[in-house]
Amino acid sequence: MKLLALDTSSEGCSAALSLDGRVTERFELAPRGHTRLLMPMIRELLAAESMAPAALDALAFACGPGSFTGLRIATGVVQGLAYGLERPVVPVSSLAAVAAEAIMRYELAEGAGVAVAFDARMGEVYWGCYRNVGGLPELLADERVCPPDAVTLPDSVTGWLGAGSGWAFSEQMPPEVVSRVTTVDDGLVPRAAFVARLAVRDYARGRSVPAAEAQPVYLRDEVAWKKLPGR
Repeated sequence: MKLLALDTSSEGCSAALSLDGRVTERFELAPRGHTRLLMPMIRELLAAESMAPAALDALAFACGPGSFTGLRIATGVVQGLAYGLERPVVPVSSLAAVAAEAIMRYELAEGAGVAVAFDARMGEVYWGCYRNVGGLPELLADERVCPPDAVTLPDSVTGWLGAGSGWAFSEQMPPEVVSRVTTVDDGLVPRAAFVARLAVRDYARGRSVPAAEAQPVYLRDEVAWKKLPGR
């Protein structure tokens, strides 16, 4: 399985190549550098393996939630490549990608939970709860956007780790949620290496889509646009 994964859903910009389970990655924290960095990262990864894009079996990208502008960049690149190469695309949740890194970094036990929160602006967080199954996260309840004081944890898991920038608002979260979380890492951001690992699993489960159906997931029904003068 040869798969190229992309992520520009947050301040991080990254691309990763998964070749039969071996993952290589280019990653940089560059909040305004996604457009400049992404294509060179892709070229570097392929060149390092002396590999032509046509040798890829599939493409993947972090489809959100996350930065509106960032999501559009990765979506545009992955759609363009998928159309040109006639390859399927595997959309992967940005929240799940962070959960995957948390599971690996903290060597979580089988069945342990990861509660991922991103800062969604406008006084809200993007929220997703996962359980470690075989070293990868399985979603326990629908991902959503809500105020920090409205987040909840499923009762089916007892041990929880908190991950993502939204945990900076832990003081606003319900005490019954915070008390069940033993460790918090609010510095984790989505990375293409973990998008790739999840995409390989999801591809095997038949969760790929044609290029035209590779769309970002915002979770919000409406996106707030700043009205320009004279418009």
